[in-house]
Amino acid sequence: MQSRRGTFGIGLVAWTWLWSLTLHGARCIPANEVNLLDSRSVLGDLGWVAYPKNGWEEIGEVDEDYAPIHTYQVCRVMEQNQNNWLHTNCILTEGAQRVFIELKFTLRDCNSLPGGVGTCKETFNMYYYETDGGEDGLEDGEMSDGTGMTEEEDRAMKESRYIKIDTIAADESFTELDLGDRVMKLNTEVRDLGPLTQKGVYLAFQDLGACIALVSVRVFYKRCPFLVKSLAEFPDTIPGSEASQLVEVVGRCVNNSLPLYEPPRMHCSTEGEWLVPIGKCVCQPGFEEINGSCQVCKVGFYRSLLESLAWIKCPPHSLARENGATACSCEEGYYKIDSDPPNMACTRPPSAPRNAISNVNETSVFLEWSVPMETGGRKDVRYNILCRQVSPDGRGLEECGPNVRFLPRRVGLSNTSVMVADLQSHTNYSFLLEAVNGVSELAKDHAKQYVSLNVTTNQAAPSPVSVVRKGVTGKSSISLSWAEPDRPNGIILEYEIKYFEKEQDSSYTIIKSKETEMVVDSLKPSSVYIFQVRARTSAGYGAFSRRFEFQTSPYLTATSERAQASIVAVAITLALVLLAVVAGFLLSGRRCGYSKAKQDPEEEKMHFHNGHIKFPGVRTYIDPLTYEDPNQAVHEFTQEIDVSFISIERIIGAGEFGEVCSGPLRLPGKREMQVAIKTLKVGYTEQQRRDFLWEASIMGQFNHPNIIRLEGVVTKSKPVMIITEYMENGSLDTFLKKNDGQFTVIQLVGMLRGIASGMRYLSDMGYVHRDLAARNILVNSNLVSKVSDFGLSRVLEDDPEAAYTTRGGKIPIRWTAPEAIAYRKFTSASDVWSYGIVMWEVMSYGERPYWEMSNQDEPPTKVIKAVEESYRLPGPMDCPEALYHLMMDCWQRERSNRPKFDEIVCLLDKLIRNPSSLKKLVNSSHRVSNLLVEHASVEGNCRSPSQTVGEWLDSIKMGRYTELFMEGGYSSLETVAQMTSEDLRRVGVNLAGHQKKIITSIQEMRVHMNNTNSAVNI
Repeated sequence: MQSRRGTFGIGLVAWTWLWSLTLHGARCIPANEVNLLDSRSVLGDLGWVAYPKNGWEEIGEVDEDYAPIHTYQVCRVMEQNQNNWLHTNCILTEGAQRVFIELKFTLRDCNSLPGGVGTCKETFNMYYYETDGGEDGLEDGEMSDGTGMTEEEDRAMKESRYIKIDTIAADESFTELDLGDRVMKLNTEVRDLGPLTQKGVYLAFQDLGACIALVSVRVFYKRCPFLVKSLAEFPDTIPGSEASQLVEVVGRCVNNSLPLYEPPRMHCSTEGEWLVPIGKCVCQPGFEEINGSCQVCKVGFYRSLLESLAWIKCPPHSLARENGATACSCEEGYYKIDSDPPNMACTRPPSAPRNAISNVNETSVFLEWSVPMETGGRKDVRYNILCRQVSPDGRGLEECGPNVRFLPRRVGLSNTSVMVADLQSHTNYSFLLEAVNGVSELAKDHAKQYVSLNVTTNQAAPSPVSVVRKGVTGKSSISLSWAEPDRPNGIILEYEIKYFEKEQDSSYTIIKSKETEMVVDSLKPSSVYIFQVRARTSAGYGAFSRRFEFQTSPYLTATSERAQASIVAVAITLALVLLAVVAGFLLSGRRCGYSKAKQDPEEEKMHFHNGHIKFPGVRTYIDPLTYEDPNQAVHEFTQEIDVSFISIERIIGAGEFGEVCSGPLRLPGKREMQVAIKTLKVGYTEQQRRDFLWEASIMGQFNHPNIIRLEGVVTKSKPVMIITEYMENGSLDTFLKKNDGQFTVIQLVGMLRGIASGMRYLSDMGYVHRDLAARNILVNSNLVSKVSDFGLSRVLEDDPEAAYTTRGGKIPIRWTAPEAIAYRKFTSASDVWSYGIVMWEVMSYGERPYWEMSNQDEPPTKVIKAVEESYRLPGPMDCPEALYHLMMDCWQRERSNRPKFDEIVCLLDKLIRNPSSLKKLVNSSHRVSNLLVEHASVEGNCRSPSQTVGEWLDSIKMGRYTELFMEGGYSSLETVAQMTSEDLRRVGVNLAGHQKKIITSIQEMRVHMNNTNSAVNI
C-alpha cells in the first residue's frame, strides 16, 4: 500500500515540478487587486499545519531561477475514510470586508487509477474561520493534551469552528498517460468571502480521498486605486461588503482648482472600479487648465469665471499688470460698471448730441437731434433734457415748472426726439440736451457736454376748463359756474357751453357766455343732462372739459311718482318674462349654447373617499397636501429619473426656487428629447424642497395634449430637479408681443381653443387653476398652447390680507374673478373669468389688461373698483364680434351665468368650422363704450374724454408714430381724419400692415364724426 502511494506521489510531484518550471515567473496583478497571501511568493516554508501528519505533504522545489515553489499534495486513495485537513496561517484582512481566494491545483481522474482503490474523490472542500487574534492555538496546529479529550475529540472541536466556503471540483483532471506525455492540466478556481468583520481569517482545505496537488493559493481583495480625474484626487478606497454596494468618495480639488457648483464625487464598486462621476473641479480664477494642471495667467491676460476654460486677453482700454489676474483694470479716463461683462472693453462718457433742431407748434416744441459723434464705446446711450425759461423780470433763466410735459419722458430717453407740451405762450425757453451712458456717473471729473436750443412759443388756445359747479336747480333750469383754465394762454374772449340730455349725445346744444357763470333753461324736469365747457382766445377754442352730470328738479307729486314707478316695474317684469321664454326657446336648439340655468352655483357635486374629494364618473385630482407625508405624493404621481440621463446645456430663465434650464433627456430605449429642467437652488430647507416638488405632484396627475407634460423628477441626487417637456416659443404673452399682427384670426382662435380644451380637462378632474393668464400658457414650435404653472397656493388663511397673498406673491387682480377677490371663492367659474381675460390678451397680441390702471393702491384697488362698477375691457382692435361676446359672457358678475369650459370649446369649434362667422368685427362705438375715460370716478381725478393724437395712436397700438404725426403738423384728430395713405407715407409710416391699421381707424373716426355733426342742434 505504501509503495503504491509512493508511486502515485512521485508521478504527481514530477508533473507539478515540470509545470512549475514552465509557468512560474512574474505575475501581472491588476492595479485594483491587493494580495494578502500568495503561496508562490513566500521564500521560506509556508508553515501551514496538516493533520493527520501523514495526510497533506508540503513539497518544496525550485524553478529555473532557483525561486522556491511550494505545493501541498495528498493522494491517499487506497485507504478508506479519509479526512485530511490543511490549515493556513492567520491571514490579516487589512480592513477589507470581502476577499477573493484563487486556487491553482491539479487532480487525477479516478478512472485512471489501478483497480482495488479503496475510496477515490475528484473534489475537495475549502473552509474559513475568522479571528481577531489571541485565539485558542489554531496558529501552531498542536493538539492540546491534559484536557481529558482525545486527539480525535480535540480535532473535531477545532474543525467545527470552520465555516464551509465551497466544494472545489476540477474542470480538467489528468491520467497516468498524461504523466508520461507531461500534458499540463492546471485548474484555477476563484471564490469570494464576505462580509468579514474581524481582523484576520484562517483557510482550511479538507481532502476526503482525492489525488490532489495544491500548486498555489492567492488571497487578495479589490480596491479602487488612487485616481486623479478632472483636477480631483480620489484616494485608495476599499469597497463595501455587499456585491451591489457602491461607496461614495468625495474628491479633493488639487493644483489651484475649485469645485464647479458642488464637490466632485465618484463611487467605488465591489469590483474595484470607479463609477458614476458627479461634479468636477476647475481651475480657480486667474488660472487655466493646461495638460491636466492649472497654470497661472500671464501678464495681460485674465480669467474671471469658473465656467470659462481659457485665459482671455484683456479687452481694449484695460490691462492686467500681474500674473494670475481675475480681472483687468481700466485705463485712466475709461470705466466699467458692475453689470458689464468681464470681456467688455472699458468705456467713457459720450460727447454732446449733434444737429439739434426744434419745431414750435403753439405751446408745444418738438426737439430732434442726432447721436453723438463719440458714444464712448457703449450702446446704452440715453438723453436728458433740461428745460429753462426766462424769469418774469427778464434778467435770467429759471427751471420750467412741474406742469410742463415731456413725451415720452424728460430723462433716460432712448430715441433722439422728444415732444415738450403745455408750455406758456409767447415765452422764451432754453433747452439743454445731454447724452449719457452707463459710465457717466462714474466719470466725476468728466465735464458734461450739452447742446443748447433757444425757442419762443406761439399764441395758443387755452387749456381745458377743469371744474364746473352746479348752483340753483329748477324744474327746467340749472345754474352753472366754472373756473378759468389753468393756462389761459392769452385773454379769454368767451366760453362755450355744450349740453345734451344723457343718452342723447347725438343731439346737443351750444350756448356762449363771456362770464364764468350762467343759467341754462328750457330743460326737461327730473332729467339728467351732460355739460361741458371750453374757453376761447384770439388763438381759438381750447378743448372741452370732461363731462359733468346735473339733474333738474322733478314736477311730479310723490303719489304720482309711486304710481308711475309701479307701472314701470310691472312693464319691466313682463318684458323680462317674455325675454326669458324667447331665450329659452332659442337656446334649447343650440348645440353650443351656454346652459346657464343648469349651472350649479356650487359647481359639481363632490363626494369624499379616503380623505380625498371624488367627482363621479371622472378621474379626480388629489391634492398632495392631503398626504401626511408629502414624499408619498411625489412617489405616487411622479417618475424618478436617473441624473445620468439628463444633460444641462443652457439656462433659459429663473424661477422662484432656482434656475430653469434646458437640455436633452436620454432615457434607455427611447429617443432623445429636449426638456425643460427646473432646479432647486442649493441651501434649501426641507419645506422649500416640499414646496418645490409639490407642483410636480400636481402635474404628474395630468395627461392631456394642452397641459404641460411632466417627464419626471430627480430627488435622489443634487440638485433636485423637475423635468417637463420643452416649449420652444416660451410664454404666450411674450410670444404674441414679438409677433404682433403676424397671425390670422383662425390661428388665434386655434390657440384659444387649445387653452379651453386643457382647462376643460382640469375642470373635469375637479382641479381649479387660480392663476390662468397668458404668461402661464406655453407655446411649442407647432403653435400648440399648453396650460402650465400649477404652483399657486390653494390654501387661503382667515387673515383678510391673506386674500391677496399666495405662494407666488400677490393674487393676480387683473385676471381674477370678483368673487375670488372678495370672498376667496375659487371655482371653475372663476377660472372661466380668467379665461376671458386670456382671450382679450390673445386678441390684443399681449397687451396688459386694464393698461396702466394701478393695482398697487390699498384695497380696494382701482381695477377692483372699476370691475365692481360694471366696467369691462373694450373689444381689441380687429376683434371678431363673436369672440368679444364670448369674453363678455365670461365676465358675467354672477358666476352661475358664465359658460362652462366644455361649452366654450364647443363654440370655438363651431367658429373654426365656419370662418365667415369671424368676419364681423367689433364696431368702433362698441369698442370704446367701455373705455376707461368713461369712468373718470375710477381714476380718482378728472380726465378729459377728448383724445389727443397721441392717445388715439396708443389706443390702436401705433404710439411709436406720435412724434412723426406732430412733426408733420397733424396735431389734432380733425386734421388726422383727413389723412390718406399718401399722407401716411409722407410722415414716415412705411410698413403696409401699420398703414392698413391706421387707415381703418381713420375711416371709423370719419364715420363717427359725420354721425355726430349731422345730429348737432345749435
